[in-house]
Amino acid sequence: MSRRKSGETSFDVDMSPLIDMVFILLIFFMVTSTFVKDMSLELKRPGAQSSTKASSKSLRIFIDSKQMVYVDDFPVRTWSLQGKLREMLRSQNTKSVLVVTDESVQASTLVQVVDQARLAGAEDVGVATEQEAGGG
Repeated sequence: MSRRKSGETSFDVDMSPLIDMVFILLIFFMVTSTFVKDMSLELKRPGAQSSTKASSKSLRIFIDSKQMVYVDDFPVRTWSLQGKLREMLRSQNTKSVLVVTDESVQASTLVQVVDQARLAGAEDVGVATEQEAGGG
């Protein structure tokens, strides 16, 4: 046993609370982060020069190369799309809709989907392009 001299003080920093706080913050950010999951459809998105990054909170509608429309991984007929979107837009705090479409989709199908989204109450309706969606 050695005695300290009366003028010396020892400073020890306990790292346990710091490590605990780092893990708590890590768990908090992992739980509160938002992940956007696109459907597993093979789509060749159209390109555009004026595209901007889409909001990750937008409600997404998918149209594949066979002109089939999907909302929440379920196929939906275009005539029933308005009712489905109206229900979903009520439950969300955003009124933004993003149409993710294949390059070969007919313009008439795309116009019908966009029109149904607007009639359902969507304030902002956009079409995803290759550059906007991150390269396909």
